[in-house]
Order: sequence, then structure tokens, then C-alpha cells
Amino acid sequence: MDQQTPRKKPVFTKLQAYQKAEGFCAYQERSQQEVRDKLYSWGLHSAEVEDVISDLITRNFINEERFAHAYASGKFRMKHWGKIKIRQGLQLKKVSPRLIKEALAQIDAESYTETLTNLLEKKALSLSEKDPYKRKMKLAGYAAGKGYENELIFDLLNTKDL
Repeated sequence: MDQQTPRKKPVFTKLQAYQKAEGFCAYQERSQQEVRDKLYSWGLHSAEVEDVISDLITRNFINEERFAHAYASGKFRMKHWGKIKIRQGLQLKKVSPRLIKEALAQIDAESYTETLTNLLEKKALSLSEKDPYKRKMKLAGYAAGKGYENELIFDLLNTKDL
């Protein structure tokens, strides 16, 4: 039996970790929790982690509000996620409820409805189901899986002929 040697976790000094974390944050917006997790994975201890985080915040490498807005708009525009799924993603990243609410509020209501309509129309073309009830349920399940609200999904499904 071939046994692989376990990979050693890299261990960095506080300064090395800070420099790496700067690059990590400069590459794309990060939440405090993502950076915290990364610093722990680099072998830093809790006091060092919090020092590095506060330095990164002071130097504006980490900005939770900027992160929340970038995350919400990116997931909506690129992945066509609904507000429910975006909210869950931000909660997993331990973003504050106030910032989550602000980030979701920035999504334009008209473009949100239009995106859901386009998703439903595109999905409807790929469905072979003939029974209108089953077809509607499959479309609703798909949209709910993307994180859209049931009320909006059924409003659209009842007004559009999909």
C-alpha cells in the first residue's frame, strides 16, 4: 500500500502572513472571516490573527461593506443568484445583518425580475414535461434553487406562459 506523507501546513511569521494577506486581499474583495480562516491556516495564533486583521482594515485592504456589495452584485450579475441564496452566502461569510440588508437593497428590482424571467424562459425551453402543473413545479423548483423568492416565482409563472 502506497502511503503518502501528510502535507505540512505552511507556518509564517506575523510579518510574512501580513504581506501574504495583503496580496490575498488585493487580488479580490475578501470578508474578514475569509482572511481570518486563511491566517489560521498559515499557522498564526489568535492574537496575531486579530492584529493582522485590524492592520488590514486600517490600511483598507479589508472593508466589509465593500465586500458585501461586491459579493451581492457579482453573484447576481454573473451567477444569476436570487436574494435568498446571496443572503445565505453572506451569512456564511459572517457579514453583519445590516450590511447584508444594504447589499441586497442595491440590487435593482426591475433587473432582478427581468433576470428571473430570463432564467425561467431559458429553463422552460429545455424542459420536455408536457403536464402544465408538473412543468410549473419544475420551473419553480429550479428558480427556488437559484435563490429566488417563491412569491416572485409564482407571480411570474402565473402571468407568463412558460
